[in-house]
Amino acid sequence: MDYQAAYKALSTEERKELALAGDLDPGFRPLLVRDQWSLVKIYFGRRVDLRAEEIAVLIDDPDQTVRITCARREDLTPEQVERCVNDRDPNLRYFIARNVLLDEAQRARLMEDIDPLVRKAAAKGPKPRSRRRRPGQAELIR
Repeated sequence: MDYQAAYKALSTEERKELALAGDLDPGFRPLLVRDQWSLVKIYFGRRVDLRAEEIAVLIDDPDQTVRITCARREDLTPEQVERCVNDRDPNLRYFIARNVLLDEAQRARLMEDIDPLVRKAAAKGPKPRSRRRRPGQAELIR
């Protein structure tokens, strides 16, 4: 199967559905993680079953919303958590501030952040993320 051609023929809505599909053909995964549309990457980034290399690509994405999706994950490497803690975007720091993977030094730094909402989130402490699975969809991080 020519995955590239089949993928290019899909509309944005079809790509979003594919990103959430429970029975996702592995041949589409590299195309989803590098899609031109941030929204498709955001949907794909919510999947519980992302591979380490897929998370690495998404956390390096220039779009802050794609990175925010990753900041909620509980399967980041220590280096990825540190990168989120130091991200230039306060919205991303806000979301990583509640991540269960933060160590005490990172939490302390975020409690002294220049953004008051980041400080407030860090003070609240870790928040485990829930998961959900709708019929026909992969398990997703909420």
